[in-house]
Amino acid sequence: MANIKNPYSLNSKAVAEATKYWLHKRGVTLEEIAELVLFLQQKYYPNLTIEECIHNVEMVLSKREVQNAVLTGIQLDVLAEEGKLFTPLQEMIENDESLYGVDEILAFSIVNVYGSIGFTNYGYVDKLKPGVLERLNDKTTGQIHTYLDDIVGAVAAAASSRIAHRKQAEREQELGLPHAPEDTEEAARKLAAEDGLE
Repeated sequence: MANIKNPYSLNSKAVAEATKYWLHKRGVTLEEIAELVLFLQQKYYPNLTIEECIHNVEMVLSKREVQNAVLTGIQLDVLAEEGKLFTPLQEMIENDESLYGVDEILAFSIVNVYGSIGFTNYGYVDKLKPGVLERLNDKTTGQIHTYLDDIVGAVAAAASSRIAHRKQAEREQELGLPHAPEDTEEAARKLAAEDGLE
């Protein structure tokens, strides 16, 4: 009897764990991403803590589309380091070719998770390259981070956007204004509770 292969089934927990593993393996900590978030948001929210920033980074990284982007980008960086991509893609990624913009396009899929405000945040840190982004852009290390630098900036930008949305919701609640949760899962839980499904 022939071997019957089980149909593929996504293991969400494994994907989430792999995302954190590969960020760590490539030398990026959640704290470093959170420092970018603090850099982006502290002017607007002077009482913002690094712990809040870390929490928001973790929430962004819990999104499946973000995990997919992180794993895809890091894999391409690693393959380029190992010289395993076909030419001319190998050379474009290896040299972080300025006219190669697919790394930014992948980052946009992360930035967009929390709305268009993320594009502004992303553009700002991508231009300035503060903190961990400066290190990831150092071409003298022998490591290739063509995708990772954009991914890290995008995660920070998305976390910053998440904070901005949350702070606006807090203001609305303080003023007694009608408020609808902006996170899809939070909104779904609220609707389910109202309908008596939870």
